[in-house]
Amino acid sequence: MTQIHINTFGASVHRVQGSFEIITQEGKTRISPEKIRSLVISSAAHISSDAILLAIEHEIEILFTDRRGQPIGRVWSYKYGSISTIRKQQVLFSKNAAGGEWVKDNGIRRIKAQQAILKAIGRDRPAHQNAIHETIARMEEFANAIAQLPQAPAYEWAATLRGYEGNASKLYFEMLSDLLPEQYQFKVRTRRPAQDIFNAALNYLYGILYGNVEGALIKAGIDPYLGVLHADEYNRPVLAFDMIERYRHWAEAVLMQICFRRLLLPSMAIYQQGGWWMENEGKRLLATSFNDYLNEVITHNNKRRTRLTHIQEDANQLAQQLLKMDMEHETQ
Repeated sequence: MTQIHINTFGASVHRVQGSFEIITQEGKTRISPEKIRSLVISSAAHISSDAILLAIEHEIEILFTDRRGQPIGRVWSYKYGSISTIRKQQVLFSKNAAGGEWVKDNGIRRIKAQQAILKAIGRDRPAHQNAIHETIARMEEFANAIAQLPQAPAYEWAATLRGYEGNASKLYFEMLSDLLPEQYQFKVRTRRPAQDIFNAALNYLYGILYGNVEGALIKAGIDPYLGVLHADEYNRPVLAFDMIERYRHWAEAVLMQICFRRLLLPSMAIYQQGGWWMENEGKRLLATSFNDYLNEVITHNNKRRTRLTHIQEDANQLAQQLLKMDMEHETQ
């Protein structure tokens, strides 16, 4: 099953004989709902009510995104989710030491994954070996510092942890830029808006990842808007922001390979409103490459699954942890 991205201006999606029919300037394509996991729609595309109902019948989520690929709306089946106990326990989880330990684990996993990417790239770049080893060693200090934070609710040391994560990421992205082909190198990591094509592409990939993480939480019965490290914000899925730290390196790995192969062209982005934004050609390249990567089977937590399945299983595991907290409370 795959994720279909519809980002061509004027494209439309209809239901025809039990299948989705996607119409663009290039022609018509019919796809069985059995082959689709989710539909991602942006750039003034249209979807009929019959197509929406077909998606609901087959538990296919429909995700509406902005130009950065960030989710701004979602339609999903009523079968998603679970009992309210999980969401009630989230409140307690966000305010106790168990939530704090989960946040610390996310932060450490993020740094370890960053280090692994630098090691992998460095194998083919002997001239950068010393700089890479030094960067990894300095990042390790921040990972150790996170591990040594008190076993307490995340709000007691949230600012400190953000500082550790921020300093580790600064080192990581500085080294990453040095390893890129010259046309993709950047001065600093930028988000809203991006100040170069590399960051514009990375922001778009993160947007795809946010959508998948948020969807996995919803399917597990978890409220993505009730965060642990990230403070609650109106209309922002802050728990997805917490959990995505486990997977950001997947987006970075895909983009690095695209750049090493020099597939990301200047024409794939446009400078507007003080920053760089991906054009449809670039979005297609990124979405196709990332979807292939997310559907690749890997070993994670001693299980061989697609990366997307691992995200869902991690969300399910968190839901079970929340339910276990409730059962432990009842026995006390």
